[in-house]
Amino acid sequence: MKTLAYLAGATALAASFAAPAFAQSETSAGANAVGITQVNEDMRDIERDVRDDFARSEDAYRFGNPDQRQGTFGSVALSYTGSTGNSENQDFNLSGRLSHNQGQFSQSVGILLEYGDNNAGNKDTEKTYVIYEGMYNFNDKFYAFALGRLATDALAGDPISLSSGETFSSLDGRLKRDAYFGVGPGYRIINNDTTAWRVQAAVGIRYTKAVVATEDPLDPLTGTIDYNSDTDVGYLLSSRFYHRINEQFFVTNDTDYLTSDANDTITNELGLNFKMTEAFATRVSYKTEYVSDRSIRTDNTLGVSLVYGF
Repeated sequence: MKTLAYLAGATALAASFAAPAFAQSETSAGANAVGITQVNEDMRDIERDVRDDFARSEDAYRFGNPDQRQGTFGSVALSYTGSTGNSENQDFNLSGRLSHNQGQFSQSVGILLEYGDNNAGNKDTEKTYVIYEGMYNFNDKFYAFALGRLATDALAGDPISLSSGETFSSLDGRLKRDAYFGVGPGYRIINNDTTAWRVQAAVGIRYTKAVVATEDPLDPLTGTIDYNSDTDVGYLLSSRFYHRINEQFFVTNDTDYLTSDANDTITNELGLNFKMTEAFATRVSYKTEYVSDRSIRTDNTLGVSLVYGF
């Protein structure tokens, strides 16, 4: 319990400050016409992004199987916006998650649907995502897990999805289908009051269906479309590291490596988390993503999130 108390105190930085800092949500009559509502929505977007950045430091399974709701439960969320007049567009999103926990075993299935039309009234988004996560804890150190993901893009290879300035050749390599399912073991190497480090490895099947776009040499906006499907074994290695320097400062480092014949993907995120005062917390993160088959293989992202409540 002492260990879990340390973790809760460190990784719940956002929860400590989010309530007072993010409580301003009232909108006055007339706010729509004068633009206050739009500003409020933009503020909420920033607040949500800050919450998400802090949440990336949390790992409920860092020290073992946490106390969690038992049985079967879930949620569904839907959003739709559509406009006419100066522009004709609409966006539809549907997400749902079903979870089941029983003793040492937990699993969940999630689905996300995205559909959208651009200002010209043409379909520009039609994507589906399905995810699965399962874990069985044998003890506080050793566990087995399974995870899967399916992503489909109905418009991959469709020239109508090209945005302004793109050429037909930019369709090449886009994934119409991308799926992975793997199983494997996990082990908590270090598990004490100040440091936690767990690693896991999985072997699974990776399936991709990629667009092969051949541009017309006479017209960069036209050409021919074909598809290349590939099924092979994919290997996944992951590491989750946490170290508490003191009551005000802890460090996290999350690493994932997925390799298959399709490509190699590596992500690493270093997070520095500060609880400066009882009302002031900061998180600085540096994320690196490497994908072997991109023209520019590495992307680096620096993130700074701050919460001040009063």
